[in-house]
Amino acid sequence: MNRMRTMLFCPANQPKHYINAPVFHPDCIIFDLEDSIPPSEKDAARDLLCEALLALPFGSSQVCARMNSLRTPFGEADVRAIVPAGIRFLRLPMCESADDVSALDELLGEVEREHRIPLGSVKIQCSIETARGVLNARQTVSASPRVVSLSFGAEDYTRSMGVGRSTEGTELLYARMYLPVVAAAAGISAVDTVWADLGDTEGFIQEVQQAKSLGFSGKSCIHPSQLSLVHDIFMPSAEDIESAQNIISAMKQAEAEGIGVVTVNGKMVDEPVVSKARRILIQAGKGDDCNE
Repeated sequence: MNRMRTMLFCPANQPKHYINAPVFHPDCIIFDLEDSIPPSEKDAARDLLCEALLALPFGSSQVCARMNSLRTPFGEADVRAIVPAGIRFLRLPMCESADDVSALDELLGEVEREHRIPLGSVKIQCSIETARGVLNARQTVSASPRVVSLSFGAEDYTRSMGVGRSTEGTELLYARMYLPVVAAAAGISAVDTVWADLGDTEGFIQEVQQAKSLGFSGKSCIHPSQLSLVHDIFMPSAEDIESAQNIISAMKQAEAEGIGVVTVNGKMVDEPVVSKARRILIQAGKGDDCNE
């Protein structure tokens, strides 16, 4: 799975987004079949997404679809249509338990076998959007090896808590502190919630900076103007990149020479240090440096 500093939401029923979204180079374009699509347009939006997947290029951006919940009449139909059309990454909304993931995993296996797609090709991002979802997140993300990421949805979360959403975000602190820990423990990425006030750029920047400091690897976005700000904030410094490259190089050299202990600039390098260096290079778009 590629780095996901930005996931740009695009309603799947609007043809212009299929052409325009790749121009802004989000790390991931997430075509929405769920909240932004009224029930009367669900089928048409799904058909449009399938046609676009088969006909259009999306450049360097990864393509994801936010499907409808399998608890709705639309979720299974989404999977059976968009996976054969090419979707290999799904955001599963309203994840509240391991059972939600297991049900999707089972359906995906059936669809992959039916269409001769290699088993396990389709990956899952668990969207944690309720109080129950937060409390069960650790078990939820461990329910299938397909799970490569989690995301946080603040609007539904605050509704489930019976509170409003403030600019300061105090009501989100527990979830935003806990979910990156769950993701780190599972070895997956964590993507923070959207910022809806497009007129408050300063507030957006502060929230993105906080998301990074809490351990999120990226941010869901609702407008192209947000992308460059997120990319800049999540881009490691030149010093961090150089240090990470030195650590990876020293580790590879030690492995080649059969040396068990590695030091860089007088400091011992162990597995957590190497893992952090790899993450920095991936964030910087230099993931290939980890494998050379």
